[in-house]
Amino acid sequence: MKVPLVLFVPAVLGVLYAVLVPGQSDWLLLAGPAAVASVWLLLGTAVRSKKHPKANKWIVVDGSNVMHWQDGQPSIAPLRAVVRELKRQGYTPGVVFDANAGYKISGRYQDDAAMARLLDLPEARLLVVPKGVPADPTILASARKIGAQIVTNDRYRDWAADHPEVNVPGHLIRGRYEEGKLWLDLPA
Repeated sequence: MKVPLVLFVPAVLGVLYAVLVPGQSDWLLLAGPAAVASVWLLLGTAVRSKKHPKANKWIVVDGSNVMHWQDGQPSIAPLRAVVRELKRQGYTPGVVFDANAGYKISGRYQDDAAMARLLDLPEARLLVVPKGVPADPTILASARKIGAQIVTNDRYRDWAADHPEVNVPGHLIRGRYEEGKLWLDLPA
């Protein structure tokens, strides 16, 4: 809601300026449509928030963990299912992978753009960490920075001293496949 509001205030001030200051009516050509567009954005944001109470609620997905959820073999299929379900529930997923994830899925390195295409996500919401760098600290730091939960079956025991939030119930969202169906332990 912040972005439409940031647009709304200057647009309304521009309209007032154009109407109240003699000889400045030309500003109405710019400020008028901007005010109408910002009202439209404000209304759209309010409607989306009512449809999805979790709208724009970020959630970080441990891609290298989730890709093993179905039959224990690395596959893009469980990741697609998780991303689709998170979106359906109103979350905004971001996915982080170890550098070798592409090799495990396709037998060759896949960068951010390639992995984002596989998951139908914007490239800005996907990260393949550099070779030799573990993904876990990046996942944990990203989730902490944006106040997000993490979808993973990893318990991050090696990182718990620096990230005690991993011990808070509900911070780590576990998942699994049962009888071919995805289950995510998302809060009700």
